[in-house]
Amino acid sequence: MKRIQLIIICVLCVLMCVGSDASGADVTTEAKRDKRKRATSSTPQDNPELPNVLLIGDSISIGYTAEVQKQLAGKADVFRIPGNGKYSEYGLQNLNKWIGSRKWDVIHFNWGLWDLCYRNPKSKTQGNRDKENGTLTATPEQYRANMKKIVARLKETNATLIWCTTTPVPEFEAGRKLGDDIKYNQIAEEIMKANGILINDLHSHALLKLPEIQVRKGDVHYTEPGYAYLAEKVVDEISSAISK
Repeated sequence: MKRIQLIIICVLCVLMCVGSDASGADVTTEAKRDKRKRATSSTPQDNPELPNVLLIGDSISIGYTAEVQKQLAGKADVFRIPGNGKYSEYGLQNLNKWIGSRKWDVIHFNWGLWDLCYRNPKSKTQGNRDKENGTLTATPEQYRANMKKIVARLKETNATLIWCTTTPVPEFEAGRKLGDDIKYNQIAEEIMKANGILINDLHSHALLKLPEIQVRKGDVHYTEPGYAYLAEKVVDEISSAISK
């Protein structure tokens, strides 16, 4: 009997390990995110008669890209950068490569959630997030300086530029402080208004349905219906831009 009980305990332990990785992140959820990332990295068939749209952003933009492509099919060729746009300094380092030689009609872009994140290499939380003992990725001053340079480079494309506000930092987020999303959005908004750049207020749009569309408590990511909801606003803004 004891041997049977021991076997049952071992099996349960194995199942628990399969369900989550060493950091405590849900593997099933991560797998879904990876699947979504692969789905959005595909390049649409280039139709020379349609306007070219480029999406730049972090995992939030990865989440809504497929739905944006679907809704704008036949109206625009929607591309996105490969992988995650991460933080603003990383964006500066890769911007020329992402822009490439294609003639862009609309560029919809965002940086913020990574910039305002505190990370600690000793933290075992996914992404080494730690708002208590971690280091801020980009101070407000650094963020402002990076965004000014990014905007200057994007304006050289002569595309219609749409700044997408950073989506909300929810309560209980491990590496981000409440209110920093608003602070960084205000910095970006000042820069965009000074340069005549359109603003897609995705932050306010997301707030209308929080926490209903959150993937889980304290997580900046969204459910599949949540990303579809965000995509509606992105599509509206891009559609308005390409119709002018």
